[in-house]
Amino acid sequence: METELQYAIQEIFKQAVEEQEVAGANALVLHHGKEIAYTEVGWADKANDRPVRRSDIFRIFSMTKPITGAAVMLLMERGKIDLAEPVSKYLSGFRAQMVQEGDNLAPVWREVRIHDLLSMTSGISYPGGSRDVEKLFRAVEENMQGNKPYTTQDIANALGKCPLLFQPGTNWDYGASADVLGAVVELVSGMTFGEFLRKNLFEPLDMQDTAFYVPAEKQARLPKVYQPTENGLEEFPGAHLGICFDMPQPPAFESGGAGLASTIDDYAKFAKMLMNHGEAHGQQIMRPSTVRYFTSCTLTEEQQRGMNWVHMGGYSYGNLMRVMTRPGEAVIMTAKGEYGWDGYLGTYFANDPKNELTLLMMTQRTGGGDLTIARKMCNAVYARLESLQRGGKAGF
Repeated sequence: METELQYAIQEIFKQAVEEQEVAGANALVLHHGKEIAYTEVGWADKANDRPVRRSDIFRIFSMTKPITGAAVMLLMERGKIDLAEPVSKYLSGFRAQMVQEGDNLAPVWREVRIHDLLSMTSGISYPGGSRDVEKLFRAVEENMQGNKPYTTQDIANALGKCPLLFQPGTNWDYGASADVLGAVVELVSGMTFGEFLRKNLFEPLDMQDTAFYVPAEKQARLPKVYQPTENGLEEFPGAHLGICFDMPQPPAFESGGAGLASTIDDYAKFAKMLMNHGEAHGQQIMRPSTVRYFTSCTLTEEQQRGMNWVHMGGYSYGNLMRVMTRPGEAVIMTAKGEYGWDGYLGTYFANDPKNELTLLMMTQRTGGGDLTIARKMCNAVYARLESLQRGGKAGF
């Protein structure tokens, strides 16, 4: 039976499809770990009239980052890694780094630490903020199909040689720090990054459709990517941040910042594990104290000044996720302590431990990290929260 919340989200999504904000999307809301609403609207492939389905495998781009953060947390709690260690202990490209200061370069005051990567206070940018990083990712994409594609560690070392935007730890800037962490995980664990994730997260959590590629037998479940144009949404084949949209085979570069594909139900398993203090299927995947640290770290007052995105009002950041610290400044209804992240193609993840809510959305539209549809979905849920807390059915 369709709930009122499910109907409300469905109407929001229908409007977004009609107005061509997205071609199609699905959403899942959990309360106390149980599903209270699921909806799917629109098209996974408009040209072939294929609707979005629950089993679709979406390119989650930056929703990869919380999973990368979880991998680092696992190594930390096992005593394999120290967040205060310099990254140069593992990656030679981070030795003798330089910082861009106007038209000149200056040496770093101190080395970039692993903690700087987790908090995005490393000074490492994305292509839009650094010509050197832009040149690197252009080379990565040009060589993806060649004989010598860049590996995860190749890219991390090359990023270390790019001038930093600021002195380590002094500011915040959203960049490729998580890609460096993927390489660190490889070097600490002795496995490829994908193998570590598979053995330590995906298999224990039964995330059967989450990986750095989509095999041939699952390609029919991969929606098309769309971009907004003057003529509406149009299909956009290609690549972004070194990620091939087709994802047909295991890549040489397993991007900790953007490389994974997943289903809404697979990602819900990861979200539920965190909400359940690290436990899943009778196993303690991550220690409760580690989960608390992972989901609550925030920026210093000095670093917070760099996090000035309008749609992120009220949020701080830590361990590759946003963390709500000042709900009164937010542009959505939410609660203190809510955490999560979204993705370049419009995917969205939020866990609210206070109210035991999980919100997930999947869609595939370029530049979708700030979509109206996601905020409207959140507001639809929180507007009905009091009814749910009272134990009533009205509104849900």
